[in-house]
Amino acid sequence: MRQQRSSPEFSRPLPTDRVPAGGSLENIAAEPAELTALAARMKLPAIHALSAEIRATPWRGGGIKLEGHITADLEQVSVISLEPFRETVSLPLARYFLPPGGAAEASEDDDADPIEGGVIDLGEVVAETLALDLEPYPRKPGEAFAAHVETAEPPPGAESPFAVLARRKSE
Repeated sequence: MRQQRSSPEFSRPLPTDRVPAGGSLENIAAEPAELTALAARMKLPAIHALSAEIRATPWRGGGIKLEGHITADLEQVSVISLEPFRETVSLPLARYFLPPGGAAEASEDDDADPIEGGVIDLGEVVAETLALDLEPYPRKPGEAFAAHVETAEPPPGAESPFAVLARRKSE
């Protein structure tokens, strides 16, 4: 079940009745205040830019198909060094929407979202897609965990832990 927000941080409503039979091209970009709010929602140090080019076309039974491309310039924190780093993320977008009656009849394989109130919020679609595609354990480019190598022999002069236990047992 999706959590409903009273006002999305990045809202770009698209009335579905405005989409012509041949489709429409929608270019959207987040404003600075929206970027700050989205970064807080996604628990990122910063989102510097977020934009999308989306093609909306009519889809079966009064639905809408969204296809396009998302670009985001964001900051993440490395799970290895705990240092922030900046990266540009480029993602494909493909989502399907059906009107309320059509969504109930859709099979589970369709994976279509319902159209609510005759409007699809393109900004929220972009924000959801970005959030779902973020790397859960981000690393700065070139960073890796150092290999930990155990040696079979204790260092010279170190007493074996078993020798310590045997001495305590005999005391």
